[in-house]
Amino acid sequence: MFTRTESLKEFVRYYPVVTTIVLIHIALYLLTSLPIFPSMLLFEKLVGVNLYVVQGEIWRLITPIFMHSGFTHMLFNSFSLVLFGPALERIVGKRRFILLYVLTGLLANVATLILMPLTYTHVGSSGAIYGLFGFYAAMIFFKQQILSKENSQVILTITAIGVIMTFFQPNINITAHLFGLLAGFLFGAFMYGNRENFRRRSAHRTSSYKRSFSFSKPTFPQVVLIILISLAIIGFLFK
Repeated sequence: MFTRTESLKEFVRYYPVVTTIVLIHIALYLLTSLPIFPSMLLFEKLVGVNLYVVQGEIWRLITPIFMHSGFTHMLFNSFSLVLFGPALERIVGKRRFILLYVLTGLLANVATLILMPLTYTHVGSSGAIYGLFGFYAAMIFFKQQILSKENSQVILTITAIGVIMTFFQPNINITAHLFGLLAGFLFGAFMYGNRENFRRRSAHRTSSYKRSFSFSKPTFPQVVLIILISLAIIGFLFK
């Protein structure tokens, strides 16, 4: 599922949204790096700066999702998207994938605007990529049959490592990572955690409680989600 075996031509045909986003990453990196363009001016106009957003430059809540601070930054985020984006594009469809990617990135940047100083400057698609991880986590929690046990463990393990590393790497927008992850999980919960599932889970828990006063053994996804939430809360409070 997360192993890419397609040729370049097949990848472009099967996953047009992921391909387009990666091409935007590359194009903006070149336009803001090569000396033949007014690169610094363009970078300054597209980078996220809280002060300028407050002053009315609202586009800066969207453009940082596709901007990066260097080649390594751009390459790592694009590679993550190529690795984990295609499966979701096929599962939820092109339109929903675009909506998920852009809105989780946007909400991550809105949280950055609200919680970080006005002088704070940021770029990167990490908030949106963590949004994909959050959506996967919700899918695993509410609709386990979509992903195999092995793929679920891969996603949750990588997400846990990503959250932990967020607090140890320098120059990381911790707020965007955490709120992108949360936004993705909420979108997934809205999509898969419907009222029928909620009623069925509630009825099962109620009947189980009446039969015995002991808790059932938590599943692997539930344990990882609890750890992720705990790490996120602790890291955010003490960052």
